[in-house]
Amino acid sequence: MRYLMTTKPTDAVPDEALFAEMAKFVEELTAAGVLLATGGLEPGGVRITSSGDEITVTDGPFAEAKEAVAGFALVEVRSKEEAIELGRRFRRIVGDGESVMQQVFGP
Repeated sequence: MRYLMTTKPTDAVPDEALFAEMAKFVEELTAAGVLLATGGLEPGGVRITSSGDEITVTDGPFAEAKEAVAGFALVEVRSKEEAIELGRRFRRIVGDGESVMQQVFGP
């Protein structure tokens, strides 16, 4: 089972201790073969919407930037519960904020 965890931005400024703890967490998940991909995302982005035959492209940043996704991790685990536990561990490391865990379907 693959899960995508996305994280919203916060106002917190990361310090060296946080970077070290996250590096250790990422190394552990990589060594276990659980972590498939991870990364941060640019705050602006491009929004593409469609309505009938009309396609609209809007450059960011957007007013609702707090609702944007700041980063992601793609993991492969045996169960939803295992994915949730990884999400809990991540939140304990980074502190206050919000992440969303969604199962990824398909090949």
